[in-house]
Amino acid sequence: MNLPPELTQARLKELLQYDPETGVFTRRIATGYRGRYKAGTVAGSLEKDSGYILIGVDGVQYRAHRLAWLYTHGSFPAHGIDHKDTIRSHNWLSNLRPATQSQNGQNLRTPKASNKSGFLGVCLSTPLGDKWKATIKVNGKYKFLGVFQTPEEASAAYLSAKSKYHPFQTLV
Repeated sequence: MNLPPELTQARLKELLQYDPETGVFTRRIATGYRGRYKAGTVAGSLEKDSGYILIGVDGVQYRAHRLAWLYTHGSFPAHGIDHKDTIRSHNWLSNLRPATQSQNGQNLRTPKASNKSGFLGVCLSTPLGDKWKATIKVNGKYKFLGVFQTPEEASAAYLSAKSKYHPFQTLV
């Protein structure tokens, strides 16, 4: 099986124009079967399941934020790319930053569906007499923050710990 050649900044700029203010890519030349995608049109489409913009380049699908980084910086980042505002389709340059998977995971702003408290880092602890327990993940391990009478008190402890342990991304 032949793998496509690694995409370079030069090849990307040959095919697409990137606006760092809007995060939008437009085509420099017509591509696709019989020039289906016309020069000057917006490149990419929203992947509904993930929320990312996908753009096909030389038969390979790329996420637009990764192409934006390559287009501007000349290479893909060593790890990943984080959307500062957590919205995966917002690809303007000032909204992107290199990040590890751990740093990117700090973006969680709403509790998972299985969370019954309604607050990040907070869960009901029935063994402790129906009190609310707060925890935060630091360096891959959970850190116990305490037991509280109300979920709001536990959430306040979590938010305080988040600003201390996750300075990369704090909740707005």
